[in-house]
Amino acid sequence: MLKKPDVYFTGRSFTEDEVRDKMVVVIDVLRAASTIVTALQNGSKGVIAVDNMADASRIAQNLDPTSYLLCGEKDGKKIEGYHLGNSPFEYDTNIIEQKTLLLNTTNGTRAIHRSSSADTLIIGCFLNVSAVVDTLRNADKEIIIICSGWKNRLSFEDLLCAGYIISKLNNGVLASDTPDGAQVAFALFDQFGSDIPKVISRCNHAIRLKDIGYEKDVDYCCQIDTHKIVPELRDGIII
Repeated sequence: MLKKPDVYFTGRSFTEDEVRDKMVVVIDVLRAASTIVTALQNGSKGVIAVDNMADASRIAQNLDPTSYLLCGEKDGKKIEGYHLGNSPFEYDTNIIEQKTLLLNTTNGTRAIHRSSSADTLIIGCFLNVSAVVDTLRNADKEIIIICSGWKNRLSFEDLLCAGYIISKLNNGVLASDTPDGAQVAFALFDQFGSDIPKVISRCNHAIRLKDIGYEKDVDYCCQIDTHKIVPELRDGIII
């Protein structure tokens, strides 16, 4: 039986009620989802996605100072005073092993925070796309895919990843009554999915990141199936 997920194009294009009790995948290819996958693979104890700096400070006050790291970016750049930014290359095992990461980003963590009413919330990107699809194949709930976007605008790379997930989930076939958002994502992947690194390198957000020195991050985040883990939100912590 074909799965018929719906797709929201930005982290602000849905209400909490629309994701409540559903199976939700949050995508932020550049870079929050890719960083979370990398951090957990490299031994982080868990990631708390926060909506803003004030929330991060409030949560930090209740934690042992040796147990956590403040992480995140604003407009792509590391937040002043934080331990780490949002580059996957910063999340080395020697730095983050057994640490809880309080992560605050411009787009991805806000989308995660707004999706927390979901029955199940997982994190997806190109790095773990097949593992995400395997999880969705076993889902018995309605599936929602949320593209984090960029400041309430569509991000090509997130929608392309959503299309990849949908295509792989249904072996390249769509049900006739698939929601419009999923049809758009599927069509985008069908047209542009043959050379993901090249296509993403021309995306607005990839260009922004390269302009501030993160070209290696863009290349890294375009890799397919380098990680087999599926981060999941449980009791407020992504593990």
